[in-house]
Amino acid sequence: MEEGITIAFDNRELLSGICGANDGNLRVIENSIGGYITARGNEIHFEGGDKNSVRRFKTVMDSLISTISQGDQLSVDYIKALADSNHPQMTEQQNSYEDKSSAFFIDSVIQIPHGFYRVHARSKNQALYIKSMRENEISFCVGPAGTGKTYLAIAFALSMLLSKKIRKLVLTRPVVEAGESLGFLPGDLAQKIDPYLKPLYDAMESLIPYDVINRMEETRSIEIAPLAYMRGRSLNDCMIILDEAQNTSKEQMKMFLTRIGTGARAVITGDSTQIDLPRKSESGLLHALNILRNIEGLSFSFLHTGDVARNPLIKKIIQAYDENKS
Repeated sequence: MEEGITIAFDNRELLSGICGANDGNLRVIENSIGGYITARGNEIHFEGGDKNSVRRFKTVMDSLISTISQGDQLSVDYIKALADSNHPQMTEQQNSYEDKSSAFFIDSVIQIPHGFYRVHARSKNQALYIKSMRENEISFCVGPAGTGKTYLAIAFALSMLLSKKIRKLVLTRPVVEAGESLGFLPGDLAQKIDPYLKPLYDAMESLIPYDVINRMEETRSIEIAPLAYMRGRSLNDCMIILDEAQNTSKEQMKMFLTRIGTGARAVITGDSTQIDLPRKSESGLLHALNILRNIEGLSFSFLHTGDVARNPLIKKIIQAYDENKS
């Protein structure tokens, strides 16, 4: 038996934000949960689904209303991830789980003081990644290019730093060439390592104004350095992000992890398919995944092709390379 529901809005701006340009947002929801969604006057009407579809539609609409009411803009990726966050067929015993799943997805929002916007998870795996960073002192995240590993880590770190929950943010990467020689680059050491660390700056500049970054650099609230400079240090009351961790050696990974001091948090990100070391078996990231899984206080998040948020074409490119593996 077909079911339906109508939701009326007193606020035209809220209604417009939910519908999107040419009702594009409604089509995204419709494609995910089925049925037919129409907007007429100050109402959005859903029909043609079963009881489960109606409940899913109501849950999604409540979440979108809450998001827009907080001043956030909706993206197609966010709406699709939210609509897809529940399975289309569930038993009555699973209803409470579905509601919790949607609430959990909505709660995985990163608010950055002075930031351009709030950062939303665009998939369940990204939401779990954000949750793991909040709940664990040391978090690992492994996934292919474009899945938001570094971006979400930087966003979370900036939210912690600018809300004064940590005193300092330390960003580091191993300096390993991917087919090109660092030695032939012009300039001193600082100028040589700048290309390696630029992706971290790119992430920050997309989240907060440059003058905020500049001010934090002047007060040494942000430090960016190659991994080799971590040896012998003890990092307390700060957050440390190790990016491109697949290119660390076993010894470097152990050195890094043992730098983490009192009141510190660390996020380690990497892509196991882009190891530039002479022997892939020597990757400190892969080694750590094997021997540290059962240690309490550490978390491991895994992102996949379906979590790619950078550009829809990236998913197809990664899939093509995966299918062509010899």
